[in-house]
Amino acid sequence: MSDVLDLTRALIEQRSLTPDDAGCQALIAARLGAAGFHCESMRFGDVDNLWAVHVGDETGPTLVLLGHTDVVPPGPVEAWSSDPFTPDIRGGLLYGRGAADMKGSVAAFVVALERFAREHPAHRGRVALLLTSDEEGVAIDGVRKVADAFRARGERIDWCITGEPSSKAVLGDLLRVGRRGSLSATLTVRGVQGHVAYPEKARNPVHEAMPALAELTSRRWDDGYETFPPTSLQVSNVLAGTGANNVIPGELQVLFNLRYNPHWTAARLEHECNAMLARYCQDYTIDWHRSGEPFYTPDGELRRAAREVLAEFAGAPPEESTGGGTSDARFIAPLGTHCVEIGPVNASIHKVDEHIAVADLERLPDLYFALMQRLLG
Repeated sequence: MSDVLDLTRALIEQRSLTPDDAGCQALIAARLGAAGFHCESMRFGDVDNLWAVHVGDETGPTLVLLGHTDVVPPGPVEAWSSDPFTPDIRGGLLYGRGAADMKGSVAAFVVALERFAREHPAHRGRVALLLTSDEEGVAIDGVRKVADAFRARGERIDWCITGEPSSKAVLGDLLRVGRRGSLSATLTVRGVQGHVAYPEKARNPVHEAMPALAELTSRRWDDGYETFPPTSLQVSNVLAGTGANNVIPGELQVLFNLRYNPHWTAARLEHECNAMLARYCQDYTIDWHRSGEPFYTPDGELRRAAREVLAEFAGAPPEESTGGGTSDARFIAPLGTHCVEIGPVNASIHKVDEHIAVADLERLPDLYFALMQRLLG
């Protein structure tokens, strides 16, 4: 078997359910340390983070490969065709939790980095690997904290390639050049509970909130930005009442999320929503969670290199997209870093029987190596 396949299998065998790294990073640090990388463990709370750097020329640019070793729970094990933490190859596919998201990419990063350091020991600038075990969870003590530490010590990152599964049908057919921001809210509207026959003695928080929610959900926030779609607000949960049909509830709770483009910041969206709610609701509180601001990488050296390399691998120029959810690149981009995302086909992530095509996995190290050569060789 190939080196990248062996390493991917070894990583899948580690039950690294977020935020537990389960020894993945130690395995990787041992390999990269032997290849001449300086490896630094950056643990925050219960989260392991690994920063491994190979220096060619201190005055040159820094290229970082960004990934995560944690995985989501497998769900009912009996629903899987094979044990989710026992890698299994069937029909040219490698099955296991994390095969596509993203232990395959992490293994490919490592194999490509070892080769690059060996073949280009005096390369331009620095090449580095940043891993966390807190991407699939709350994402508080992972790359978010590492970025704060980098900011405090003046760590420079010029380019970042995230190995999230981004391809659609063929390896390399999509280049992610940005992501929307994500802002979540827990809205609590308080009224006065009472009997439905005596509404004058109560105050219905549902009635107060309905016009506010109607305005929030019907508003066209913008018309999009560059390749970003328009900002969207989606209500995900509404809870009120005692279960009886003759009781006016005393409280309403609403969960909603905004996925937004660079027209907005989280602070501006929070202000807009609060102003709208205040027009309708007498007594309310709202708790915000900022998952990350949007980022967008303009055309430049990184995008050009990625476009050319992916065209070679996919046989046609890639689609350049800002779609999808969020990734840890949202914490690196504010450091002034140009970020792209390049990884395997996104078909089975977080699903039962997650898998990656063995042929794609074995090409991934060559893809990442070609990007390193183009940027730092």
